Amino acid sequence: MQLRSLLPAIVSLITVVALLGAPRTFAVEQPPDIPAWLRVHIGEGEGQIAQVVLQRARALYLKKVSDGAVKNPCYFAMDSTRPGGFGRRFYIICEADRSFRAIPSGHGSGRNLTGIANFANGIQCAKNFSNAMDSKLTTGGPYVTDETVTSFKGYYRDSAGQYVAFTRSFVQFDGEGDTANARPRAIGGHPAVVWRGMCLRKDPDSPYANQDGYVPFGKLVDYAGGRSNGCTSWSRSDAGQVIPMMKEPTTLYIYPESSDIAAVAQAVKAGRSPSRAGLYWNASCLREIGVPKFWPKETLEPILVQYRKDHPAPPPGPTPICKGQ
Repeated sequence: MQLRSLLPAIVSLITVVALLGAPRTFAVEQPPDIPAWLRVHIGEGEGQIAQVVLQRARALYLKKVSDGAVKNPCYFAMDSTRPGGFGRRFYIICEADRSFRAIPSGHGSGRNLTGIANFANGIQCAKNFSNAMDSKLTTGGPYVTDETVTSFKGYYRDSAGQYVAFTRSFVQFDGEGDTANARPRAIGGHPAVVWRGMCLRKDPDSPYANQDGYVPFGKLVDYAGGRSNGCTSWSRSDAGQVIPMMKEPTTLYIYPESSDIAAVAQAVKAGRSPSRAGLYWNASCLREIGVPKFWPKETLEPILVQYRKDHPAPPPGPTPICKGQ
C-alpha cells in the first residue's frame, strides 16, 4: 500500500527530470495555450490569421522572450499565401493589452529574366519565393527586427504645390535558417513609397543642399497595395504606426517557409488537397498560382550572377538640372 501511494509522486519526479533534460528547440517546443481572446481571431477569413501562422509566430516570440533577446510587448506575423493588394495579411499582436490588428502588406515582386528564368509574382498572389540575392522575392521564416534607419531621398511637390522633403524609414530584419541572409539582402520593413525621376533643383537655403546649392527633386510614387523588392512594405499611414512599434526589437514570423512550399507543391502535383493533408495555403491564391515554388539561393544566385554579366548596367550619367521647377 505504501508503494502504491508513492507511485504518483515517483511518476511526477520522473517527468520533471525528463523535461529538464530534454533539448529545447524552436521546432519541437510547444508554446502555452493560445488565450481565448486571441483564439477568436483564428481563421481564414478577411482580417483573421491562420492557426499555423499564429502558432509559429507566437512560439518564436515566446522563445525569444525566454532567451532574453526580446522585451517588446508586441510581435508580428505575415501570411504571404493570402491575396495582396489591399488584403489584410500582416498581423500586429500585443498580448499584454489583448490587441490584434490585421493590415495590408506587399510581397516580393520577383523578376522575369526573359528566356532564362521567370520567377515574377503577380500583385494579388505570390507563386515564387526565394532567399537569393537580387531575386526581389520574399523568404518565409523567423526574423527579429533590428535598427531603424531614416534617410533623406529628395524633395517632391505635394497636392498643394508645396515642396516637401521626403525621408523614408527602413527597419532592418535579422533572420535564421533560410532567412539568415536578410541583412546582406537588405531585407526589412518600410513604407510603400519610392522616389523617382530625379533632377537637381536650385535651393541654397535647404539644409540638404549640396556645395553648389542644389537639392534632389523628383516624384513620389505610392505603391501601397502592390509588390515590393522582397521587403515587407506597408501604406504610409500604417507604416507610421508599425515602425515606431519596432523600435524595441521584437519578432516577425513570415509564412510560408521553404519546407511548407515544398510540401504543398508535392500535394498539388499528386492531385491531393493540401488541407486534407494537414497543410495550409490560402485557397483562393492556390487556385490562382497552381503550384508554388521556392528557389533556393544555391540554384538562383548563379543564374542572376550570369545574367548581370551578360546584361551589364549602363554607367551612371550626371544628374540633370531640373527645368521649370
